[in-house]
Amino acid sequence: VPPQDVISRDNVPVKVDAMILFRVIDPEKAVIQVEDAREATSQLAQTTLRSVLGQHELDEMLSEREKLNHDIQIILDQHTDAWGIKVSNVEIKQVDLDDNMVRAIARQAEAERQRRAKVINAEGELQASEKLMQAAQTLMQQPQSIQLRYLQTLVEVAGDRTTTIAFPLPMDLLEPLLGRPRKGSDDKPPAA
Repeated sequence: VPPQDVISRDNVPVKVDAMILFRVIDPEKAVIQVEDAREATSQLAQTTLRSVLGQHELDEMLSEREKLNHDIQIILDQHTDAWGIKVSNVEIKQVDLDDNMVRAIARQAEAERQRRAKVINAEGELQASEKLMQAAQTLMQQPQSIQLRYLQTLVEVAGDRTTTIAFPLPMDLLEPLLGRPRKGSDDKPPAA
């Protein structure tokens, strides 16, 4: 069968190359019922191919070839039976797209990949913010954990010996060294 121009159900123009295997099972019918059995079978195959594939979307043409081959074979075999011809196999060899259509499909696929990546990034941001919120709540419930985190940060910063670092020291850590009572303490200053 010569390559056929087909417009799919989703309006995508394609060129379809197919092969049909048939044999004459009743020579008398093949001569009497039809003028040229080979040409008639070829013409019927072309129109059937365009008709059947035109009812399907491009994705189906590409992914369901076996089913389409079978459907076309059944239709052809039913019509050629009266001519003494048995269609034994139909094979869609190739479905070609126009170059412009290939580029358009590639752009669409890229846009879909970017959309999915954005969704995944957004979900990751949501999970990270939830974890930060949990950490903040834990720190608020246990003030000692803030001091531990502060000391841990100092250790990390002190690991880089090439830089001079000035950091604030909480005054409540220095109060015992200065001899001042801590706020909220019942200790009274010594009487003079």
